[in-house]
Amino acid sequence: MKTKSTGKDFPIVCVGGSAGGLDAYIRLLSNLPGDMGLAIVIVNHLRTVDTMLHDILPQYTVMPVELITEKLDIQPNHVFIIPKQRDLHVIDGEFRLKPISKPRGWPDVITVFLRSLAENWDGKLIAVIVSGYDSDGAEALGEIKEVGGITIAQKLDTATQPDMPESAIASGYIDFILSPENIAKKIIKILETI
Repeated sequence: MKTKSTGKDFPIVCVGGSAGGLDAYIRLLSNLPGDMGLAIVIVNHLRTVDTMLHDILPQYTVMPVELITEKLDIQPNHVFIIPKQRDLHVIDGEFRLKPISKPRGWPDVITVFLRSLAENWDGKLIAVIVSGYDSDGAEALGEIKEVGGITIAQKLDTATQPDMPESAIASGYIDFILSPENIAKKIIKILETI
């Protein structure tokens, strides 16, 4: 049951990754302009170690890069980073953080966030699955497609760890399989059509 109507309808690109994801994030962000009117949310698996992405990634994009905090307002032309040990949700145009729902085994933080986007965001959704272990994100791709979203997996031979994109492809819900540089080009083309 959708609870949309935040008044916010700009596109969100969720980039989900884990092991080897940093390389993909850098290659993707380096090829995206900073004024496209979308928000990029990087959902990276980190269980016990603080993320350093908000310190590293500003070197590769002109967009501000922020570590997500509770009730942080979602804005276009920003890159947002999930903190460790948290599930990420979207409610009323803001980020909401909850204790991680799967504290053992492989996290499912990407799946949790994609489902929240599908239920609660008015704008165009683009789900991107890049390098990482396990299959996080794959289970929610059908829900992204149901609300008219577009799904992209990193081309396996360009991923340091192909498990996550391979699982996404196996779901049958992936629209495009591309290198990180070509994912950036595809996002630019998608935005030209909406």
